[in-house]
Amino acid sequence: MLKLSVIVPFYNVRPYVPDALRSLRANAREDFEFILVDDRSTDGTADLLARAERELPGAVLIRHEENGGLATARNTGIDAARGEYLTFLDGDDWLAPGYYAKLVAAIEDLGCDFVRTDHVQCTARARSVHRVPHGRRNVVLSPRGAILPAHRTTSVDYAYAWAGIYHRRLVDRGLLHFTHGLRTAEDRPWIWKLHREADSFAVTSLLGVFYRRGVASSLTQVGDARQLDFVRAFDQVIDETAADPEAAALLPKAVRTYCAIISHHLGSIERFEAPVARKLKAMSTAALRRMPQDVLDDALASMDAERAAKLRRLRRRPVQGTEVAA
Repeated sequence: MLKLSVIVPFYNVRPYVPDALRSLRANAREDFEFILVDDRSTDGTADLLARAERELPGAVLIRHEENGGLATARNTGIDAARGEYLTFLDGDDWLAPGYYAKLVAAIEDLGCDFVRTDHVQCTARARSVHRVPHGRRNVVLSPRGAILPAHRTTSVDYAYAWAGIYHRRLVDRGLLHFTHGLRTAEDRPWIWKLHREADSFAVTSLLGVFYRRGVASSLTQVGDARQLDFVRAFDQVIDETAADPEAAALLPKAVRTYCAIISHHLGSIERFEAPVARKLKAMSTAALRRMPQDVLDDALASMDAERAAKLRRLRRRPVQGTEVAA
């Protein structure tokens, strides 16, 4: 068995592909494989990946016949992976030289199901270190114990799949795959599932992933209907958490996070096309009404007055069924 499988989806990120590929080359090892998933790119990305298949040590190229989105592309890579450990990289990001060897050494030393890492956020020329919101480092702990408290940022809010490494046993247990077809917020149900159901994790201060923020083609920058998949993603978080034996303790965190994300999108509603903005309001209203209402009331009471008032008004907003239809 190979030691590490690195899953790298690409979709129309041609200007950034050379940086990603150079950084993979600077991390190559004979027992590492790089699974490059071309999600039906149309901008020349595919040509660069075809060359990488020939020239990059350990490269395995998989082409999608249809564009399926990031979650589906990652699942393709997971299904093809042969490594004892798996990790992810997005096609517009890059790595420090030798980072993956250190990452593998960290999880082997700790012996846990998964390890989470800090990262460097890159916005134009600016660089800033973003740390896992978890105080204890290099100690194996229960991931379930890192979900709470509800009123603070915790490990489930740091949902970047590429900021960590994962043992193959998580694949065997059905915990590493993403929800098929989700176009945004795909990391949210995934990170919650990991923290609810995996047995052990740790956090390390290892830095090596450079996350490129503000890319024009990124869904975080595009105001179209694909952004509304956050509703499906968080509905899944709520439904699965409600079925958990400790639902009474965990649901307040899930509901409060969902409310914060709704508020975030409403706060930048001007970036959405007009029909999408209307649909955002309607779907958010329906989502608020689907939440456990007693838990929602408590969550709103714990938020700042301005955000809570906006969400309460939204919950009372009349909505027709046609407005929330997919």
